[in-house]
Amino acid sequence: MEMSFEGMVGDRTLCIETGKVARQANGAVLVRYGETIVLVTAVSTDEIREGIDFVPLTVEYQEKGYAAGKIPGNYFRREIGRPGEKATLTARIIDRPIRPLFPKNYRYETQVIATVLSADKENDPDMLAVIGASAALEISDIPFAGPIACVRVGRINGDLRVSPTSEDLAKSDMNLIVAGSRDAVVMVEGGGYFIKEEDILEAIFFGHRALQPIIDLQERLKGAAGRPKRPVPVSEMDATLAKEVEDLTAEGIKKAMFVPEKLKRHNALKGVKANAVATMGDRYAGCEQQINEVFHALERRIIRNLAITEGRRIDGRKFDEVRPIACEIEVLPRTHGSALFTRGETQALGVVTLGSTGDEQRMETLEGDVFIPFMLHYNFLPFSVGEARRFMSPGRREIGHGGLSTRAVEKVLPDRDKFEYTIRIVSEILESNGSSSMATVCASSLALMDAGVPISASVAGIAMGLVKEGDEVLILSDILGDEDHMGDMDFKVAGTREGITSLQMDIKIEGLSKQIMQEALDQARKGRLFILDKMEETIKEPKPEMSPYAPKIFSIHINPDKIRDIIGPGGKVIRAIQAETGTKIDIDDSGLVKVLSVDTESGTKGIELIRDIVQEAEVGAIYMGTVRKIMDFGAFVEIFPGTDGLVHISQLDSKRVNKVTDILKEGDKVRVKVLEVDRAGKIRLSRKAVMEDQKDAE
Repeated sequence: MEMSFEGMVGDRTLCIETGKVARQANGAVLVRYGETIVLVTAVSTDEIREGIDFVPLTVEYQEKGYAAGKIPGNYFRREIGRPGEKATLTARIIDRPIRPLFPKNYRYETQVIATVLSADKENDPDMLAVIGASAALEISDIPFAGPIACVRVGRINGDLRVSPTSEDLAKSDMNLIVAGSRDAVVMVEGGGYFIKEEDILEAIFFGHRALQPIIDLQERLKGAAGRPKRPVPVSEMDATLAKEVEDLTAEGIKKAMFVPEKLKRHNALKGVKANAVATMGDRYAGCEQQINEVFHALERRIIRNLAITEGRRIDGRKFDEVRPIACEIEVLPRTHGSALFTRGETQALGVVTLGSTGDEQRMETLEGDVFIPFMLHYNFLPFSVGEARRFMSPGRREIGHGGLSTRAVEKVLPDRDKFEYTIRIVSEILESNGSSSMATVCASSLALMDAGVPISASVAGIAMGLVKEGDEVLILSDILGDEDHMGDMDFKVAGTREGITSLQMDIKIEGLSKQIMQEALDQARKGRLFILDKMEETIKEPKPEMSPYAPKIFSIHINPDKIRDIIGPGGKVIRAIQAETGTKIDIDDSGLVKVLSVDTESGTKGIELIRDIVQEAEVGAIYMGTVRKIMDFGAFVEIFPGTDGLVHISQLDSKRVNKVTDILKEGDKVRVKVLEVDRAGKIRLSRKAVMEDQKDAE
């Protein structure tokens, strides 16, 4: 049966519909906001996936070209291939708040797909996709501890605004996505222009209040259209096995947790588990998964107890202490800028490459083609965690970390009209034990300064964790990987001394008060400032000069009508100039020509060759020309490449000329003066005028 429910979100109506389309899915909804419509479906199989110890959930997000009245621009003219960065980042935003709400022992293959069917270019579909995922799961028979909802928060002239339009966001100094349940914030993603911690906190809880009507809508929808939830098989834990595993491993795990080095600690833990399995012999054959569950649960409990009852962390640091930091620039001699940032056992190599306008990334979006002059690419290499595994192209994690780091760094970049280069940063993670994304932010900032890019300030990032047991709350600065896995909150904060530029927060438990989050943000700020101090001991401001290997940009504005002359038939002319000078030439439709060269001489020569092609005859100017063709009535003289004018026979000399060849021959060099350029562009030249000017000068 078709039904829909509406409510106000911000100043517009949000509508959730079900029962009309995709009726064979376990749950399907259409979410409408303005004229943006997203279809979200949830499907779960009937057969348990054996041999796994995780919830087999996949989340996909896809934007259809027809949603914005566009035909895809690729060769096949259809949506194919890997999802773009926008789709990948949105899929992660959907996944993060819903994944923890499935039963931990749910082993049915589950898929959530969000499809953008209509896009009004005012309301971003990502918020609707998160809402739709929750709503589709709520009305399905799939076990799900929702609902959750999501809003975007902006700030314009100091006023917080829920669900701002694209036009509003262009004027906003903040862009936060806040997801939450009825009682708690569960996820925050976004950034801003140097936002104070207290302002970020205010925006988060403003967003949480604003999403309550969306929770109401879903509860009404579930009451009217919800199906009974399928039972989740209860996996009975063998109490005898659990007790024996605990007796055999508890002391060994605790001892291993005092090993500060990550690989040595993990090897010690493997040894403890292997010894327990060997001791138990064949009595528990086939129970490897249960043994692993007991072992990891014990690991988590011991790590948390170390912090709560003994007041210590795995590596012995204080709760607000940042690991030792080392910074180095000029690491790679031939790159345009490079830096190595090491924090404890996490290490990132940042490398900057400068290019031309033609190197911008072109992205086809529902709003139209977008050209991106700044790119930050994050690579997580297998050896960084001591693994030998299949070497694959960047996945969702890499793209997500790159997006977080991009938001952090782009706020300090110079304006495009002041720094004309396209900038690409690559972060190679060489070692990882906690928050390689924040190490990427630090390495990128250092590398930009090393490259001489005039950024406005240094940027640093820090990853924070939290452990809460009853009323006891501990906030951990610069968390290790193991602390991340065992904690109750993971949030990453990046920014300058002035304020926050990028934020990502995942809260795994309910009941975190505003005060606790304020304390966490304040502690994060102290850690960020500490890291900035260490970075600025190495380099405090951008180098005054760029690398000698970085391209130099030479610019010239030309008449747009002359663009075709520079390019030539089939690009012949521009290729010849580039080959002769060793430069790269970019031309835009406005007539702005940029010549990129590694040395001044080649760049200057390239500009001169272009100027020779596009220069226009100036009335009254005198040029040294070449006779190209002799006619009975005069001679055609090329005054510069591609531009000819006529010297009529009457303008060849001050005396009467009977034959043009009495004065000129083809190939002669002759000084001529421009008498006139008519509307058709025809040029009238005179040799006689030059002779008369010389006589007058004498």
